[in-house]
Amino acid sequence: MQHTKRTENAEIRYIQNDNGPTLGYSVGSGVKIIERDGLFFKDLNKNGELDPYEDWRLSPEERARDLASKMTVEQIAGLMLYSRHQAVPAASTGWFSATYGGKTYEDSGVKPWELTDEQLQFLARDHVRHILVTTVESPEVAAKWNNLVQAFAEGEGLGIPANNSSDPRHGSDSSSEFNAGSGGKISMWPETLGLAATFDPDVTKKFGEVASKEYRALGLSTALSPQIDIATDPRWFRFNGTFGEDSALAADMARAYVDGFQTSEGEREIRDGWGYDSVNAMVKHWPGGGSGEGGRDAHYGCGKYAVYPGDNFAEHLIPFTEGAFKLSGKTGKAAAVMPYYTISSGQEQANGEEVGNSYNSYLIKDLLRGRYGYDGVVCTDWMITADESPEKDSFLSGKPWGVEHLSVAERHYKLLLAGVDQFGGNNEAAPVLEAYEMGVREYGEPFMRRRFEESAVRLLLNMFRLGLFENPYLDPESSARVVGNPDFMKEGYEAQLKSVVLLKNKNRALPLQPGLKVYIPKRYTPAGTDWFGNPTPESLEYPVNLDIVSKYFTVAERPEDADAGLVFIASPKSGKGYSREDAEQGGNGYVPISLQYRTYTAEHARGMSLAGDPRPGDVLNRSYKGKRVTPENTSDLDAVLETRKLMNGKPVIVSLQLSNPTVVEEFESEADAIVADFGVQAQAIMEIITGAVEPSGLLPLQMPANMKTVEEQLEDVAHDMECHVDTEGQIYDFGFGLNWNGPIDDERTRKYRKRRNAHA
Repeated sequence: MQHTKRTENAEIRYIQNDNGPTLGYSVGSGVKIIERDGLFFKDLNKNGELDPYEDWRLSPEERARDLASKMTVEQIAGLMLYSRHQAVPAASTGWFSATYGGKTYEDSGVKPWELTDEQLQFLARDHVRHILVTTVESPEVAAKWNNLVQAFAEGEGLGIPANNSSDPRHGSDSSSEFNAGSGGKISMWPETLGLAATFDPDVTKKFGEVASKEYRALGLSTALSPQIDIATDPRWFRFNGTFGEDSALAADMARAYVDGFQTSEGEREIRDGWGYDSVNAMVKHWPGGGSGEGGRDAHYGCGKYAVYPGDNFAEHLIPFTEGAFKLSGKTGKAAAVMPYYTISSGQEQANGEEVGNSYNSYLIKDLLRGRYGYDGVVCTDWMITADESPEKDSFLSGKPWGVEHLSVAERHYKLLLAGVDQFGGNNEAAPVLEAYEMGVREYGEPFMRRRFEESAVRLLLNMFRLGLFENPYLDPESSARVVGNPDFMKEGYEAQLKSVVLLKNKNRALPLQPGLKVYIPKRYTPAGTDWFGNPTPESLEYPVNLDIVSKYFTVAERPEDADAGLVFIASPKSGKGYSREDAEQGGNGYVPISLQYRTYTAEHARGMSLAGDPRPGDVLNRSYKGKRVTPENTSDLDAVLETRKLMNGKPVIVSLQLSNPTVVEEFESEADAIVADFGVQAQAIMEIITGAVEPSGLLPLQMPANMKTVEEQLEDVAHDMECHVDTEGQIYDFGFGLNWNGPIDDERTRKYRKRRNAHA
């Protein structure tokens, strides 16, 4: 049976095989249909023959090897590229900006799903087939854009489809770091750290099952997630993107997440667990990026070194080797791995090189591929082959840590020899082709051809297994029905409720009776910059949607009229650990990262850093001992303390959004109840506070007693801080949480505390 569907300016024709896949192809691509033994196949290379890679009866491995052997070096080089971030439609300014026929989106008059000049160029000239998608206007727009991309790709060369991908896009706050804003209606779930707070891998697996269906409906077939680094330094600003600091919990969550994303079942399965509901999971960041010295992050030049003062490198591998590489489902292991930007200081056991993880042959070839037998795709993090910026706190800098002296092409060559398959954030094939020629000169053409085909097979497998060669097209109306449908929204919301942690409940201050009058102070935010470095304005506004609160309480403008105070605050935000002002005044530029709200002076910091840049003119000793930092949201603390005074003995409830472990000793004694979340909708917090739902979340981290214990903990070691003890005698340690009856003690706490104690 054959039918044709026009989705705006892409005319797609479908042919149904009996006991076989539905074929979808673009009328304008030039692809024809071949019939053999009553079955139908796409003639993707348009040669009139049924080539093995076009034969869906063969295994993905057979098809991938055949196609790789047919590809030119230029085509394989393009397959190795992973595009820079693409917004649909593209913005006029900023990081995601692009043009349409040389004009901005607003001036061009094009539909929001049209392809940009940049996309047309990298698809045709550079043979790019892996595209990273950020914001989308709506599911329908995403589907139509996907169809245009696929139709264009299908008409080029061997007809290789696009493998579109996404960073995490299901968080309740799509503006948070590294989500890059999902846009479009989609189910909302807790951040990764919130999934960990459920201590229930089944919740995380359900997220993967739902999210993968929504991804495929948006035309996305690879997830640049999960982030399974164990966050052993509490100051790391990517903490909330992890499953916390515990390796056993992170391993179980990683396994559940990847199983959920990659597994197709029933008629949706093609073979070996892979199929039409499957999304390739790219686990990150090998071999773990959570031990940056001083809590600094390697997106920035100031944070390029991961350190291991506790000699605990091996534990950071556990979420990979015992989780993502040992799945319960039939797909076996995560389809792809992304190493982190960091230089894993002192861990190179072959050549003694201090280079970024992707460049490190020991970490990739010897350890990941050799000792642990990983044969999937290895893709670098974004922009590691680009040149560095002189500003050590610039997010948009290239990140060629340890190989700054090499040319862009030489960096690609070094990555190829280290065992990497793909280059993140690169749209141009030229340096990859130059690297190929370097290899030909050193090792000969047969060697380099084999090396290219080796990566091509891995990359193509992740497309064949998902059925993209048979039908990469979407029905926009169907996509709109799937993405963010009520059932998926309900699943996500229930997970949000399970992720909320009740830390304190003095004299059973909670639950509050619905309908009471509550006073909510406004939140002051000083002018600053976002994580891209763009300026953000000063603001004084309510920290929560009062329309939502009003469904549960009466909001009182004056505290004297209220029955209780409700204060919304977030973890302290004290920057990246680097100050241009300090450097300009003759310092080394390095400053503390603080987890307390008041100005912090680093009296207990190291006098000599463990790692530093040995290049002339750079900083070898990165110590910040004796320096001070004030978080930008120190006013959050003021809000709690002032509300306590204004309420004149009436209950004060603090809603704390945790992105990092936080020093709560500055306000905890002034709060009657503390509810912690990791990125949820306001409604979920209201349901907990009013008792509509009993809290069940547990801390996937330790809450430090003070900054002294933060400075003295070892960056690579989990569970090594003195924890806060509140006025009720409760210790805010890993696995702690209250329900209405007191501290939670159940199968989850016994399982993970027992594992932790056994490990210790």
